[in-house]
Amino acid sequence: MKRILIKYHADIERIKKIEIGDWIDLRAAEDCRITCGEYKLISLGISMKLPRGYEAHVLPRSSTPSKFGIILANSQGIIDNSYSGDNDIWHFPAIAIEDTVIHKGDRICQFRIVKKMPKVKLIEVDRLGGKDRGGIGSTGRK
Repeated sequence: MKRILIKYHADIERIKKIEIGDWIDLRAAEDCRITCGEYKLISLGISMKLPRGYEAHVLPRSSTPSKFGIILANSQGIIDNSYSGDNDIWHFPAIAIEDTVIHKGDRICQFRIVKKMPKVKLIEVDRLGGKDRGGIGSTGRK
């Protein structure tokens, strides 16, 4: 079992792993009002020390756009285990898709830990040798 050390910077409900699903929910650590089109870093009120060799992938919950009117600005957040200082507070970079209010304690995103990419060697070649598939979307619609 891997251990994740958590430091709380706000009086929010403690993080827990639920039985169903592999992702762990994170909560807004502040109230904030965001207008449509506005960008806002929403504090999640925690810092973490991840297990050696792992990184965290942070994504919105599937209901976040419809319930809270925000999307994640960078599509997916990646937090490597070097971002583990006492004041390396996790945030949700939000873009509002409608005028909205996020309340402290709202479950706006989720994370999971994933093994980091192994060391790789990049080699430049003139040919790859595989068969061309024909471009983006080449497998069809259905």
